[in-house]
Amino acid sequence: MSQLTKTEEFLSVAAVARVMAIAPATLRTWDRRYGLGPSAHQTGQHRRYSSGDLAKLLHMRRLIVSGVVPAEAAEIAKKYDGPLQVDVVVEPAMTRTEIVTSLFRAANGLDERFVEEVLAQAIKKEGVVKAWHELVVPLLVRIGEEWERTEVGVEVEHLVTEIIQRCLHRVELTNPLNSRPVLLAAVSEEQHSLTLLAVKAALAERNIASYYLGARTPNEAISSMVARVAPPAIFLWAIMPENADPQYFRNLPKVRPAPRILLGGPGWDRSACSGAQIVEDLASTCEEISRAVGL
Repeated sequence: MSQLTKTEEFLSVAAVARVMAIAPATLRTWDRRYGLGPSAHQTGQHRRYSSGDLAKLLHMRRLIVSGVVPAEAAEIAKKYDGPLQVDVVVEPAMTRTEIVTSLFRAANGLDERFVEEVLAQAIKKEGVVKAWHELVVPLLVRIGEEWERTEVGVEVEHLVTEIIQRCLHRVELTNPLNSRPVLLAAVSEEQHSLTLLAVKAALAERNIASYYLGARTPNEAISSMVARVAPPAIFLWAIMPENADPQYFRNLPKVRPAPRILLGGPGWDRSACSGAQIVEDLASTCEEISRAVGL
C-alpha cells in the first residue's frame, strides 16, 4: 500500500460514493470482488482512495457502459494510468438503441451517476416527451424483460425509477398559461404513478399548470378537487384492471364548464368507458390536455 502524501487529497469511501453517485456498499463490493479498492493508508485511519484509484473506478464504469463485463472491466481498469475523467459523455453518433443499451448496462452496474446525467441531458435538450418515448420507456422495458427472464434485479428497477423521478421533478413550471390547473391522479389502489409524474413534467414544459395527486388517490379526494377547482381536464391513470372502475369518473361532481376526462394505462376497459377518452401514450395525453385548456 502507498503511504499518504501531503501533496494529494485522499478520499473516504463516502466521498468517492458521492462523486460517482453510487452506494458505498457497491464500492466495497468492487474492492472485495475485483480488488479495485482504496490504496492509501495512514496509521490509525481507514484506507482512502487516491486520485489514481478514483480514475480506475471511473474507467471501469465507462468500460461497463460500453459493454465489457464487470470482471473484465475491472482487470483492464487496474492497469489504467490515464487522466481522471468525471464527466459523463454520450457520443453524438450513438443511436437511440445504443444509448438505451448503455443505460441498461450502467443501471445493472448500479452506475447511478451515468444514468441520471444521460436522462437529465436528454430531457433538457429534447424535452420530456421525446426522452420518455425514446429512452425512458425502452429502458424500463429492458429492465422488466431482464427481471422476467432471471427473476433477479428488482433493485435495478427501483434505482432507475428513483432516478427518473428526480429528473422529472427538476422540470419547473415557469409561466402557467391556464388559471385552472388540470388534475392528475392514479386511481384507487394504483401504486404505479411514474407516468403520471411524466405527464406533469411534460405539461410544465408547455407552461400548463396541474395538480399532481400521485398514487393511490381515493375517489373522494378526486371528487373534492373537482368540486373545488373545476379543472379543464382530468387525467386518471390505472395499470391494474381492478383499479380501473368507470365509476371513478362517472360519479365525479358536475361542474361548468365540464372537464375533459382522459384515461391512461392498460387497466381501462374501452367498452366500459363511454363518456371518457382513452389516451395511448404521453404525447397524445399532452396534446389532448393542451386542447382542453385552449392551447
